[in-house]
Amino acid sequence: MKKWLLPLLMVFVLILAACGNQQSSAPADSAAASQNSSSSDNATTITYQSETGPIEVPAHPQRVIALDGYAGNVMKFGVPLVGVDSWTMASPNFKSYLDGVTEVSADNLEKIIELKPDLIIAGNTVKNADKLKQIAPLVTYTYNKVDYLTQVEEVAKAINKADEGAAWVADFKKRAAKAGSEIKAKIGDDASVTVMEGDSKQLYVFGDAWGRGTEIIYQAMGLKMPEKVKAMTSKDGYYDLSLEVLPDYLGDYVIYSKDPSVDASFQNTDTYKNIPAVKNKHVYEADARGFYFNDAVTLDYQLDFITKSLLG
Repeated sequence: MKKWLLPLLMVFVLILAACGNQQSSAPADSAAASQNSSSSDNATTITYQSETGPIEVPAHPQRVIALDGYAGNVMKFGVPLVGVDSWTMASPNFKSYLDGVTEVSADNLEKIIELKPDLIIAGNTVKNADKLKQIAPLVTYTYNKVDYLTQVEEVAKAINKADEGAAWVADFKKRAAKAGSEIKAKIGDDASVTVMEGDSKQLYVFGDAWGRGTEIIYQAMGLKMPEKVKAMTSKDGYYDLSLEVLPDYLGDYVIYSKDPSVDASFQNTDTYKNIPAVKNKHVYEADARGFYFNDAVTLDYQLDFITKSLLG
């Protein structure tokens, strides 16, 4: 009888220990969940559900590097930047946000290391991605994998500004819809609009999701795209063409995203001058350097430019 007593006591002790561990583990699990929640003000990190899977990012990033056109969303929601790409640096829309910010490239890892980023945001084709991940958490996006407003919200989530991102998107939709209704009332529902870019060597027209105000004109405002532009941009989102056929692609109104440094002498040709939109003074030139992107800062600028241009 005595020889069974010790094993039974040991089993009893083990059962009590297991129960105690289960009870004590619950608060620890809850604390961990709270630490990873974006709603916790005291958390040092959050888990962002990126398109490549969950990534631990700073809850309050203070030294962000943004490449490939995503910097404007970081700017809009007040998160500090320390490095951006050359295209971002060249945009006149961003000038007031870039004081003290360094121009960087994914090719120059030494400069990025020197800036000590706590978060890097870039496109999914960014060079040296594996090495960038070793410097700081790297969040990447595939261009046009989600629509342009969802993209704004996704970057806002990555920098722990989800509420601000959602509020901005809701407000932008209202403003764009109102402007679109006013524009249609003035130019007519059937009036078409073309977005073009380029110079005397090569010209481009764009579909409904290629920056340069296209998302606003065709998606948010619901303005009409010329049928030929729609057909030729349906695959790649843009179409390159020559001056000779340009008249076939320009609608009643034209937004010309024009780089001030390019040769635009094609505008002096009879072919160009005889296009109806040109003759009717319905071509509106925007500085291409501030018109490429579709981030929140640029979208605000584009909406204002498009509205003022088409409403006169």
